[in-house]
Amino acid sequence: MEPVNPPNGPSADIGLIGLAVMGQNLVLNMNDHGYQVVVYNRTSARTTEFLNGPARDTNVIGVETIDQLVAALKPPRRIMLMVKAGRPVDETIRLLTPLLDEGDIIIDGGNSYFEDTIRRTEELVRKGLRFIGSGISGGEEGARYGPSIMPGGEVSAWPHVKNILRSIAAKVADGTPCCDWVGSDGAGHYTKMVHNGIEYGDMQVIAEAYHLMRVGAGLSYKEMESVFSEWGNGLLDSYLIEITTDIFAHTSADGTPTLEKILDAAGQKGTGKWTVISSLQLGYPMTLVAEAVYARVVSALHDQRAEASGVLASGVARSGTISGLNKGDFIQAVHDALYASKIVSYAQGFMLLQAAAEEYQWDLDYGRIAQLWREGCIIRAAFLDDITAAFARRPDLPSLLLDEFFVEAIRNALPGWRTTVVAAVESGIPVPAYSSALAFYDAYRSGRLPANLIQAQRDYFGAHTYERIDRPRGEFFHTDWTGTGGPATSGSYSA
Repeated sequence: MEPVNPPNGPSADIGLIGLAVMGQNLVLNMNDHGYQVVVYNRTSARTTEFLNGPARDTNVIGVETIDQLVAALKPPRRIMLMVKAGRPVDETIRLLTPLLDEGDIIIDGGNSYFEDTIRRTEELVRKGLRFIGSGISGGEEGARYGPSIMPGGEVSAWPHVKNILRSIAAKVADGTPCCDWVGSDGAGHYTKMVHNGIEYGDMQVIAEAYHLMRVGAGLSYKEMESVFSEWGNGLLDSYLIEITTDIFAHTSADGTPTLEKILDAAGQKGTGKWTVISSLQLGYPMTLVAEAVYARVVSALHDQRAEASGVLASGVARSGTISGLNKGDFIQAVHDALYASKIVSYAQGFMLLQAAAEEYQWDLDYGRIAQLWREGCIIRAAFLDDITAAFARRPDLPSLLLDEFFVEAIRNALPGWRTTVVAAVESGIPVPAYSSALAFYDAYRSGRLPANLIQAQRDYFGAHTYERIDRPRGEFFHTDWTGTGGPATSGSYSA
């Protein structure tokens, strides 16, 4: 590969570092939209393979060094990083920084942790450079033909990358790109993190429907394919329902369903866990996503589960058999449980976004975020239009569960939701997402919870104090429960 030295000076519109599948497909997408891209990969052989393979007959430029990449770019230089999150991003930034001029732009398009993005934005601004942390969702196909893109960071960089990113993004029916500025410093990567957390939840609620229909009701794969195909034309219209339908239909060379041959131990890369950790730090519930993460953790205990399955009792007469419902009624009940649980999951996700916006001083447009997820990304679904409409009706909506559309949707789904959870419990089939979502719903709609007893217990053993219902919020009291205590308290605080 010859070093790049265009005869008329720098000519490339954007540089990209990191030629794994996502990086390659984004490059081809940019090339399709008329942008000249210069690419660098730490392993030069991969660059050569890319140029001689997928990028053959394109205008993509390949270089062997980062210096050559920087030299090939028009000012202000725009460089996208598609490298592994964490230390590799910091190391690449360290190599780039001395080569760049004031106002040049670095874009991190990987799944970086949002606090790293906050730090990097601040560090680079101090050096006169501009940084964007952009969540990108859609997998390989999305990267190639139109992903959902969620940029945040130094806002002065946005006008210089806006046309490129919006041109390669997925488009909704009216042509609006699924790409828009989200907010300052880590807002883009935080939004992508919550997206991925919701994705964990969506996959779990679908998996629970599969488990109930296959093990509980004994449906064949052909029957489940038919059910999911029908669901995909209704309220549950989504990418994940679509691909699940295809998965049910797929058979191996021996004619057996491919799904039956896949080990039931789910992997994860950490974004779901990050979402749950952030929810704990901010004090907002992401109970369904937490259960989805833990469901994957439990699934990974495959050998222990295999042993336990032979010794632990189910406590039911006919384990795994749904009784008392005809097949059609049961399928409808599972549909309603999935739909209602999905509503709760998204409600919790947007509550977390609102809490993060307050904590990190981000000005987030929640309806617009829902539209960014409408096409291109993994959780794309018609359902997201209802979320956009909810925030259009009330921009300060504290929870989707209080919007008129979702109030009615939950009301209609509630009987089937409860029926499904009860049937699952009676049959010994785990439904952690459905049951945790229902528990949250019931807690959220309760005017009074037993937390007053918890506060009394805390005050009894630790003098942690409590508030009273007959006094203004913010006043704290202590009771000498035994008659032998004193007036001293530990103070009131929230950890």
